[in-house]
Amino acid sequence: MELAIKIFQFILSISILVILHELGHFLPAKWFKTKVEKFYLFFDPWFSIVKKKIGETEYGIGWLPFGGYVKIAGMVDESMDTEQLKQPAQPWEFRAKPAWQRLIIMLGGVTVNFFLAWLIYSSLSFFNGETYTDLNKFTHGIEVTEAGKKMGFQNGDKIISIDGKPNERLENASINILLGDQVTVLRNGKEISFPVNTDGVADVLKQKEAKLYISPRVPMIIDSLVSPTAKSSGLLAGDKIVKINGQSAAFFDEVSSILNQNKGKTVSIDFERNNSGKLQNLPSVPVDKNGKLGIQFSTKDIVKSITTNRKYSFGEAIPRGFTRTIEALTMQVKQFKIMFNSKIQGYKNVGGPIAIVKSMPVDKDVNGDFAINWTAFWSFTAMFSVWLAFLNLIPIPGLDGGHVIFTLYEIIVGKPVPQKVLESAQMIGVIFLLGLMLLIFGSDIFKIFTGKL
Repeated sequence: MELAIKIFQFILSISILVILHELGHFLPAKWFKTKVEKFYLFFDPWFSIVKKKIGETEYGIGWLPFGGYVKIAGMVDESMDTEQLKQPAQPWEFRAKPAWQRLIIMLGGVTVNFFLAWLIYSSLSFFNGETYTDLNKFTHGIEVTEAGKKMGFQNGDKIISIDGKPNERLENASINILLGDQVTVLRNGKEISFPVNTDGVADVLKQKEAKLYISPRVPMIIDSLVSPTAKSSGLLAGDKIVKINGQSAAFFDEVSSILNQNKGKTVSIDFERNNSGKLQNLPSVPVDKNGKLGIQFSTKDIVKSITTNRKYSFGEAIPRGFTRTIEALTMQVKQFKIMFNSKIQGYKNVGGPIAIVKSMPVDKDVNGDFAINWTAFWSFTAMFSVWLAFLNLIPIPGLDGGHVIFTLYEIIVGKPVPQKVLESAQMIGVIFLLGLMLLIFGSDIFKIFTGKL
């Protein structure tokens, strides 16, 4: 059932985006009295699931859920139907229209994607507000994994800025650091700036949960004692551990490190009880073979204390939606930096449709049944809409960006690109995109078999 809901969400999101993107081409084509022969959700090689002709346009749903298209008369597109192009141009054909009209038609799809993301983000901010982990509330700084340390961080650092820009949200900062060049932190009372070590970034990206390399530094306040030895040790729930074997151990990372060095031994623990400010000592507390004391600490109060819930009025939500859209677009552009970095090799982490489906968020209702998290769904759809806008603007023949480049050339030079050049470029672009699609699918399948997905 969980997988079915994930697949449903993916198909629903893609359907919304594809229909609106293609509508962005369709409407200006109609406004400029250009004949649109087909309007399809998904691709229809050999056959369609459903189709109906209304007026001069055939509307349908294909069986291959990798996008969609509008077939505009007189245009060199992925269908590679060049027969009509051998005839003289007709007034209703794309090639007969002025270059500025053709440019508007080609930019219509990405324009709709951008404004759709803006609308969704603004709506989410207005109706739901935004809940985020506030770095400004990290009283004790951050705790980092070994990969985070390799990037240049130390436990206890307080993040001030990334590439000179303040970042108050952990959710954004954890990604911006991976894509950034320089980080400024407050360390032992001093501001320190350092370049992000790409070896550390590479290590983070090898993990399935890359965002977990940074977390709030947690004081060691005992929530409960779960083992018989812990219960008989003299420690109580609410005690705050301060030192172990005379070494500072006020935080989880410090306690974990010392205990791992004393597996199967006993340790001396200094702790504070009832916030008295006075230290008490237990001289011989056993550590098990796994380096554990048999205690648990609660993070509920900590998570609550570092969480900010921001509400937006209607007037605030509109510019906030625009800002979120630009942030998402900027992040897509920055990803190319690590994707082709020889050390980071981010291209190995590129996921296709299978990876996207697996990452789709699913909640559980009060009965324990799987349910759609609509806030997460619309957030994903907005992000994916920005991604489609950016992807389609890449100047590759076969994508909107390729058509835009050729049209801009015509506007600047004053004469169109030769038809044969357009056809050859389109063919190369289609072959490239098909090859890229197979590569991404192959990567997903390989990761499934190797347990990396």
